[in-house]
Amino acid sequence: MTPDSIILDIDGTLWNSTPIVSDAWNQSLELRSSLTFRFTPERLTHLFGHPMQEIADLSFPSLPPQERYALLDDCMEREHAFLSACTQDLLYPGVADTVRKLSSYCPLFIVSNCQSGYIELFLEKTGLASCITDFECPGNTGLGKGPNIRLVMERNGLKAPVYVGDIESDRQAAAEAGIPFCHASYGFGSVEAPDYAVSSFPDLLTLFPRQI
Repeated sequence: MTPDSIILDIDGTLWNSTPIVSDAWNQSLELRSSLTFRFTPERLTHLFGHPMQEIADLSFPSLPPQERYALLDDCMEREHAFLSACTQDLLYPGVADTVRKLSSYCPLFIVSNCQSGYIELFLEKTGLASCITDFECPGNTGLGKGPNIRLVMERNGLKAPVYVGDIESDRQAAAEAGIPFCHASYGFGSVEAPDYAVSSFPDLLTLFPRQI
């Protein structure tokens, strides 16, 4: 298969921000004496990829719904500040170079289940904005990942894209959008019967090479 474009997930596919995000979210929790548990990077790997409201429901079940969502909003505000100040390279090995090489012959897009501003921050921190043609997230549209993939496809006239992600819900979203799925097996989760799989991000250059 030769895709006309590649649509990418972020967390567990392009970078791993869980150590920074867990610190940010725990700062929010420390201000609430009624909540004694704390996030860990490992715990976040099981939460990332879910819709934001679902993350709040899973994380703060003892709180009334509106308090859950307000707390998660505060967590995300602190997350943005922590990531903005972060000087660590959070990208998986070879991502920056591979994204630049891929974008020279294959249009790249991002669709991630995240809040508004997260993709922009990712692109700013990594210096990869010039490599990404378009992006979308539920924080902007209120839609799930499958419909957001379709939205990016329709907006950009994509006929044969492939979606690259790391968890089962990514595969399901690609199926909902009617496109093939490539599993980033180095990421956060396992996937049932992906169409393709890579054990490192640079493997995409071999899987989807430049067509002479």
